[in-house]
Amino acid sequence: MAFHLRSVSLPSKRLSNEAEVEAQLQSLEASISSPSATIESTCDGLRRLGDVYSHIEEIIHLPSNQVCSIQQRKRKVVEEELDRSLILLDLCNAMQQSFLELKAIVQEMQLDLKRGDNVAVQGKFQSYTRSARKVQKQFKKSTIHLLSKQIVMPNGSKWSLVSKAFHKKKIVCEEEQLQVLESDIVDIESGVETLFRTLIQSRVSLLNTLTL
Repeated sequence: MAFHLRSVSLPSKRLSNEAEVEAQLQSLEASISSPSATIESTCDGLRRLGDVYSHIEEIIHLPSNQVCSIQQRKRKVVEEELDRSLILLDLCNAMQQSFLELKAIVQEMQLDLKRGDNVAVQGKFQSYTRSARKVQKQFKKSTIHLLSKQIVMPNGSKWSLVSKAFHKKKIVCEEEQLQVLESDIVDIESGVETLFRTLIQSRVSLLNTLTL
């Protein structure tokens, strides 16, 4: 009876079983992979994925799951989840390194714009494009393709760094766009870092269940 009362008192939003977790992940995948996805929705998606892992940790700590965790079937599920989370951790590490590269390129482009060095800007933009494509490949390794829609070559109507000459007014506009791009990268990077920390905590809880 005590356990029943405790279960009823759990927050309504808590994911209570594997089916609900899977449904949440499917919903998240559909949201982030949408062609109309934005930087904001991507950051929100990272937060929501972190929430899913937090809910998984809560499920692990439920008394019923503590007892069942010693069963062979449950042990296999835990071990599989540990493997999946390790892959996602590696992906987070790769993304963090790529974000550093992208931010460095954007900062170099900002300096080149201020100097009026159009040739250097064009070269840096090509470097940005190559780095962004590398990031896309990293993201596609994730089963939910979290950020693959976001780190792409900017729209040609807003970015004419390669095809057009710069005038003073034009340079100001491009500098503002670079600042926005840099801010967007930082926002996504922050989301990845939060997810990374959540994954670490989740792995600790999963490992603890194997020692029961």
